Order: sequence, then structure tokens, then C-alpha cells
Amino acid sequence: MTEARILVVEDEESYRDSLDFLLRREGFEVMLAETGPQGVAAFARDGADVILLDLMLPGLSGAGVFHAIRERSDVPIIMVTAKDDQVDKIIGLELGADDYVTKPYSGRELVARVRAVLRRHAASMDAFPDEPERLTVAGMTLDPERLTVMRDGVSESVPPKEFALLFLLAQNAGRVLPRQLIIDRVWGADYFGDTKTLDVHIKRIRSRIEAVPAEPAIIQTVRGVGYTLEP
Repeated sequence: MTEARILVVEDEESYRDSLDFLLRREGFEVMLAETGPQGVAAFARDGADVILLDLMLPGLSGAGVFHAIRERSDVPIIMVTAKDDQVDKIIGLELGADDYVTKPYSGRELVARVRAVLRRHAASMDAFPDEPERLTVAGMTLDPERLTVMRDGVSESVPPKEFALLFLLAQNAGRVLPRQLIIDRVWGADYFGDTKTLDVHIKRIRSRIEAVPAEPAIIQTVRGVGYTLEP
């Protein structure tokens, strides 16, 4: 029985073939795409539980594929960069990828990261009770069932990870939550990606709920500690 379906979008044949062998050996179902458009089409056609997405792709860049898939799904995406380059790393963080690896990578580490992302995603699906209750704070109404935020009579859908982060802060309005606690609760205790991912998500949430995102009044940064939501 296959454990999960992995979509590998990789233009280098040697990496594509080795990933196919490695992941199948670990019990995963594997789909392969060698260009950006093929990757988008494969996901639209067959879906996936995790996507391994190379940053440099022909036809459509990895960033372009990422945005196209994020428009329709919150599937976990692990970005693969050609080298341990700071620019590539920043691109991955700005995109909001669930994790990233750099070439060359060890097969054992890659499989561990895939399994960790699957666990975190499964945990996030169970983050709210079966009969969730709306939460109203700071002029916002958060609906965990619909993943929406209503402000001034206007309702906006929010991606699951961003909503989980905002909901956690709202549940603890007035309290300062340490960065590591937030990461453990939203991404899972076994998350070993870059902690700047948290800052990227905070920035996106502020762009949704703050009147002036550059001068936030609702979500405050507590330097050296973490974040707090002003009630």
C-alpha cells in the first residue's frame, strides 16, 4: 500500500530518476514532471500529498508553479534549490514554502523532511475542533470552519496556515507568544525549516488585517521574544 502521493517537478533527469527510485522504495506513490507547465497540469489532473518543486524550471519557474498551485490548494510544497545560495533561500522563504532543501541533498534527509511535512500538514487539518466556534477580537470575526476573517462587514478567505497562525494569536489576545511556541503550535514540534517562515506569514497576515501594514496596530512584534495580538 502506498503511503502518500508525491509530485516531483524536476528538470534534471539524474535527480528526477533518483528521487523516483528513492521515494518509491520508501513506499510513496510518485508522479514526475520535468517542466513547470507539466507540474501544474499534473497537480490539476491527479493532485498530490506533497510536492517537491525545483526552483529553476523550463517553461515556468518554480516560483510560477508555486503561485499557480497555491491559488487552488494548500498542499505542502518543499522547494529544491540548486545550491546553498542566500538568494534562492530568500525566494523560498518569501514564497512561503513549507520547507526547502539544497542540492546536493542526502536521500535520508529528504525522506525525513517529506515525512515531517506530511505530519505537520495532517496535524494542521486537526487543529480545530469538530464543531469550531467563531472568535471575535480586535474588530475581526474569525470563522475556523470556513477559514474566513470578517472586518467591517467584509469577509475574506485566508490560507489554512495563515489562518491557524492568526487564530492562535487571537485565542491568546493580549499575551506575548514566544516564536518557538508559535512554530510548534502552527508548524509542529518537528519543524526544522527556517524560522523566518513565521515572519513571512506574519507579514502576509498584517497585509490583510492592518490599516497600515508597515505600522501594525493589531499584531505587535515583541523584539527578542515573539508576537502578540492587541485585543
